[in-house]
Amino acid sequence: MASEQHAETGTERFTVRATADSNFAWLRTRLALENTLMAWVRTAISLIGFGFAVVEIFNRLAAMPAVAPVAWPEAPRYMGLALISAGVLGLLISCWHIWVSRYLWSPQFGPIAGLRDGPIGTPSLVIAIALTVIGLLAFFAVLFRVT
Repeated sequence: MASEQHAETGTERFTVRATADSNFAWLRTRLALENTLMAWVRTAISLIGFGFAVVEIFNRLAAMPAVAPVAWPEAPRYMGLALISAGVLGLLISCWHIWVSRYLWSPQFGPIAGLRDGPIGTPSLVIAIALTVIGLLAFFAVLFRVT
């Protein structure tokens, strides 16, 4: 019956009360969203860096004269490409932050979101986008063996 009433009146799923507890709940949600984005970025940076390091270490190891040739000389390159692509994919997935942030700044939450009319930009998102570009450059550098 409640869902029929919402469908008939066109109201939202719930009403937002501008109280201190709802304001702090909104802030906690916003900060949790930022924390999650930073965790994704940290993990993706680790994957990209480790993938690039695997490729470089094994390339330098293969160039040493005293080291015996390996059975699968392309395996480290493929492993590095897989790690770098997993890091870039993680950064791309982390950018859903934009849509969740837009929801938190929707007019429905206006009374508790603060004085601004729109979402506030976040340095974490800018860093995630910049690192996505850097990760793609690293991927193509390893793929095409740019030295």
